Formats: sequence, structure tokens, C-alpha cells
Amino acid sequence: MKTRVVLSITAIALGLLIAAVPQNTTRPYKVNPEQMLTEIQSEQQFISPEEVADMIVQKLPTYQLIDVRNTNDFEQFSLPGAINIPLESILNEEFQEILNQDTKTNILYSNGNLDANEAWMLLRQLGYSNNYVLQGGLNYWYEAIMNPASPGKSVSNEELAKYNFRKAASRSFGSDTSAVDNNFIPVNNTANPAPAKTESKKKKKVSGGCS
Repeated sequence: MKTRVVLSITAIALGLLIAAVPQNTTRPYKVNPEQMLTEIQSEQQFISPEEVADMIVQKLPTYQLIDVRNTNDFEQFSLPGAINIPLESILNEEFQEILNQDTKTNILYSNGNLDANEAWMLLRQLGYSNNYVLQGGLNYWYEAIMNPASPGKSVSNEELAKYNFRKAASRSFGSDTSAVDNNFIPVNNTANPAPAKTESKKKKKVSGGCS
């Protein structure tokens, strides 16, 4: 029942979002509703915080973090190397080259799952296939990576290995932080790299960028 409620709320929010998009920025959808529902229920769009942390620590060139929150929130804090494409601008033509390509894996994130998931659904309906969502968003990132809870004494080797990885990752990103709730993201301007420069005159400059 809970899953149905979440899906219903998400569908309504998505409908309102599409209705608010200006006509000249929309493009024909290529994925039918049945396929979208199957993909949403399978949660295949999510990528775990551990996978993302590993990509950041290793400085892999094969991914791009995309913060879909508003510009003000992005400037207060973002994950290392992220660029900012706010949800309301996700369908703008100037971002198409970033969002519709097969060179890098795009990882969308917001404070929780909702906004990033809505962005993913819009892009997926357009047929874009190389976009994923950071599971749990920044709130879960702080809980799982930056402030992992001790697994206790009786845990499996797998859970212990996951905890050890999280602790190592948290040290890579700096000292541990307190867990955050759904409405609070701490300010940390040092996490934002300088905006990436681009020579293209047609592509809109986005905030942030991978080093």
C-alpha cells in the first residue's frame, strides 16, 4: 500500500511538472507509460551511495554528478565535482548534450529521492538512457557515508565490509558530520569546485564541474 501511495504522489508531481514546462521546450516522449512503470517499480534507476563514493574517491572520469536542486542550495553545498542543472531547467535544449550522451554516466541527486527521480523520469521518457539517481539523495549520503552507524557485534562479513568502506570514505571527504534531517543540508562551500569553462557558444554554462 505504501509503495502505491508513493507512486501515486510521484505521478501527480510529474504531471504537474510536465504541465508547467513551456511548450517550446518539450519533445516527443519515446518510452510508453507501461515501460516507465516497470522501470520505476524495479528501481533500476538508483545507484547506491557506496558506488558514488567509490567513483569520487577514485576520481573516475566516467561519471558526472548532476545536482538538480535550486542554484541557492547548490551554492551552499554540493558533492565534489557536481554541476547544477535545476529540475525546472532539466528539459532546456542547452543541457541536451550533457543529459543525452553515452560517454559518461550521469548521476542525478537532490536532498532526497523525489526531485532527482522526477528529473530521471522526464529524461527517461525522452529516451535518454545513461542517467541514474543517487539513492536517498544528500540526506541518505550523510547518514550512510559521512556519519555511518556502527553495525554492532553480530553482523555479517558483508555488512562489516560495507561499514569499513563507509568509514574510509567519510575520512576521504573530511571529518564525520552529524546526521541531517529531510529539510537540512549543511553549508560547506569548500566542497564546490570552480565552474567548468566551456568554449562552446551554444551550450549554456552550468555551475560546478568535475576537476
